[in-house]
Amino acid sequence: MEPQGKKPEEGDGDRVTARLLKARTGEFALDSILLLKLRGLGLVDLGCLGECLGLEWLDLSGNALTHLGPLAALRQLAVLNVSHNRLTGLEPLAACESLQSLNAAGNMLVGPGQLQCLVGLRGLENLRLRDPLARLSNPLCSSPSYRAVVRELLPGLKVIDGERVTGCGSELYQLCRDLDSTLWSSPSPSPQATKAQPWVQPGYWESWPARSGSILEEACRQFQATLQECWDLDRQANDSLAQAKQALSPAGAPSSFVF
Repeated sequence: MEPQGKKPEEGDGDRVTARLLKARTGEFALDSILLLKLRGLGLVDLGCLGECLGLEWLDLSGNALTHLGPLAALRQLAVLNVSHNRLTGLEPLAACESLQSLNAAGNMLVGPGQLQCLVGLRGLENLRLRDPLARLSNPLCSSPSYRAVVRELLPGLKVIDGERVTGCGSELYQLCRDLDSTLWSSPSPSPQATKAQPWVQPGYWESWPARSGSILEEACRQFQATLQECWDLDRQANDSLAQAKQALSPAGAPSSFVF
């Protein structure tokens, strides 16, 4: 009989247990679990999570984890979210040879040395250590050279903090970063700032004064003459058609021509 006031799937509360895993996935064999979401459960101990050997996608965000020891056994793990925890290191992930995407924003990673364990993960392409929208970060992200250091340490990364750094689209992100850097580097203009120069010479946009006998006036005169000639030709054509109609129609017979 279960203790009163405690649901079967709660297990040991802050620890991952086989009962918790089976209740949340419906799987009887732990090694058959492929996707697992354990977000916001107040977990501090990953317990038997290392027995889920087939696990490929795992969300552990919003807990109180300080270590990831059991994850070292998850060789098939491709996507991992451990954001918003209390992690000071990621060393067990060095054994997760299939890892492609890692979200570790909102933890206590203080320096690039704590990312050294990820160097051997050749398939790692997406790394997030900072999430401005969720207001999550790590102490190491406060360094001005943070992004450059991460790229040098992990050259295989294609996406850092949601922004492409290589491949299609990376040029746009770089342009935006350069623009931001330019805008924020000088919050107020200095006395030595270069004075803005006009794009065109003075007077470029001023209208030209009207001149008698100009090319425009001559063009208008010729156009009016040509238009009058067209009207004269139209009148002559109508007169010719009327004469032809009268000549071809017998007296008193209705016309079979429609003009």
